Formats: sequence, structure tokens, C-alpha cells
Amino acid sequence: MKERYYLVREDILPDAVLKTMQVKQLLEAGDAKTVHEGVELVGLSRSAFYKYKDGIHLIHQLERERIITISIDLEHESGMLSKVLGCVAEHGANVLTINQSIPLQGRANVVISVEISHLNLEPGDMMEGLKSISGVKRALIIGQG
Repeated sequence: MKERYYLVREDILPDAVLKTMQVKQLLEAGDAKTVHEGVELVGLSRSAFYKYKDGIHLIHQLERERIITISIDLEHESGMLSKVLGCVAEHGANVLTINQSIPLQGRANVVISVEISHLNLEPGDMMEGLKSISGVKRALIIGQG
């Protein structure tokens, strides 16, 4: 089933959904250290929080969080990953995760998830920058979210 999104005015949302958002904001701000503490503060059950937590977000958060996943084949050479990460940072992207395989036959595969909401150019241009690094044998976007 394809996900569908709606823009809904806050005053028509059920209390449990609104309180879930309040708990998420308390946790993000550090005003609540645990989910248990947050739900106690707003008067919400933990089960309701877990039911709705992945389904409610502030609009500015959805606009901000653009993530791509990139697969890169690198020559097994000292400093290669550092060059790749430097290129990503230079273009205003933020690395979220890195998963690197053990080098086999002189090459290693690296999969990185990158937040691109502050990218100072198009993702395709950043990919071209990655491909131009000596020792990068292949770089392609394998996922977007």
C-alpha cells in the first residue's frame, strides 16, 4: 500500500496524536529523558505514543529531512574513505551512516546514508564530484527518502 499524506489543521487532530507530538518535542529538547517520562508529563499512554510516533511530524521536519543512500566502490588505499567524506561535507551534505565491507581483490564497497537538505548543489552534481575522486571506481544513488 502506498503511503498518502494529508495536511491537517491542528485543532481537528485527536488528543492522542497531539500529545504524541508533544512527547516527541519534549524528548528532542531534552525536557524528558525517556519515553516513559514524556508520556507521564503529557498524560498519554506509552502504547498510544508508539502507535502514532512514526506518523506525526512537524511540516518543517519533513521538508528538512531529505536522505539519499549511496553505494561506492573504492580502491583499497589509505585515506580513500576520508576523501569521499570530505567531498560529501564540502557540498553541504551530512553523513548519517557508514557501512564499509572488508576489501576484496583490492576494492571495498561503502554504503553511506546522507542528509542532503543543506546541499549547495544538485545531488547529481555531488555524485559527479564523488566519481571524479581518484580511486572511486563506482558511485551511485541506491535509495532516496
